[in-house]
Amino acid sequence: MADPASVPRPPWDVLAAIGAGGALGSLARYGLSAVLPHSRGQFALSTFATNVSGCLLIGVLMAVITGATRPHRLLRPFLGVGILGGYTTFSTYATDTLDLVTTGHPFTGLSYAAGSVVAALIAVLIGSEATRAWLNRTGAKR
Repeated sequence: MADPASVPRPPWDVLAAIGAGGALGSLARYGLSAVLPHSRGQFALSTFATNVSGCLLIGVLMAVITGATRPHRLLRPFLGVGILGGYTTFSTYATDTLDLVTTGHPFTGLSYAAGSVVAALIAVLIGSEATRAWLNRTGAKR
């Protein structure tokens, strides 16, 4: 049996930051889905916009964090894992793709699936490169 003093304690502050961020990100995702609703068999614009904008923002965040001299240790858990993790959604993307395919729209479903991945990767690249360029141009202290 392990000595209770040797068992690592959970990082409660990190878990709290992730939980709080996740709640905020999930609320933002829900809000966008309410503003951009879609019916079964339609292109899921809200999920597409959520995932692509979330990837753009993760690119921005990672450029800021990796360029920062000493980022706060809760910045990435709160913003990256929490807010952006709660905001973006792979499960809804997969469900929307399956819905399109099974409701007789296989081309739209496959286009949505592939287009989401390509757009998300491009968004991360744009977010990170544009942020790095801006930080270098402005000489922003990091």
